Amino acid sequence: MSGMSREEAPGRHFQKEYKEGGTMEYYTRFKMELSALAGRMMGEKVRIVSAKSLSSDEAIGRPDRTDFPLLKGREVLMEAVFRGSRGHAFTDMPGEFQGTLRDIAGLALKTNFERALFIAALNAVMRDAGRASNTVHCRDKAPRECARRLPAFVSGRFGRPRIAFVGYQPAMIEELSKSFALRVVDLDQQNIGGERFGLTIEGPENTGDILSWGDIILATGSTCVNGTITSFLNRKPVVFYGVTVAGPAAIHGYDRFCPCSG
Repeated sequence: MSGMSREEAPGRHFQKEYKEGGTMEYYTRFKMELSALAGRMMGEKVRIVSAKSLSSDEAIGRPDRTDFPLLKGREVLMEAVFRGSRGHAFTDMPGEFQGTLRDIAGLALKTNFERALFIAALNAVMRDAGRASNTVHCRDKAPRECARRLPAFVSGRFGRPRIAFVGYQPAMIEELSKSFALRVVDLDQQNIGGERFGLTIEGPENTGDILSWGDIILATGSTCVNGTITSFLNRKPVVFYGVTVAGPAAIHGYDRFCPCSG
């Protein structure tokens, strides 16, 4: 039997209801991939802890700014360890898990907690199998360096697009705002309506308008944990950023920007 414990999501987060059908079908391929990669190892143990158990120094080190959501308690980082390989996933529903890959594959994936457990484990297993890289969050000064590289990545791929930015990643938003037309949508009620780097952070009710406005979408990889990722697919060019989406990006062939992770 597996052992799981979780804490309820903070009330400050806007929670989108999980929808059966299309979203569940989206995760089915991940379950199939996990089972195929694990094979006879489905009975092997995987341990997952959240940033409530990891210190902030263990999770992100000592970056040169203090407004990252991970440091401010908006989100937490889950870490899965499988045969020595590590996989990370961001979530707003922290908790812990000890059990087998078979237990992970059997999760219903109806909550952010369950999806975070699954995605962290998938990232660790794919890292172990050599199918995914950059599955561990960057540390210390690397988040700033990652953000500094992003404008050149965008201009090299897309020229001077209008950017629909999904999620609140302050270092990236600051760097992009210097060179591009940018609109930002976030789920955190403490960010919505705030002025950051000359921009107003918009709420989820404006998502459709922002996506229509943008030429490209830059979306946080944690959308594969909160169940909204399918909202950003097959619309226009999309690049996912961060460690959470490492495994899903490798499986589906998504563009991903996460150059400084481990």
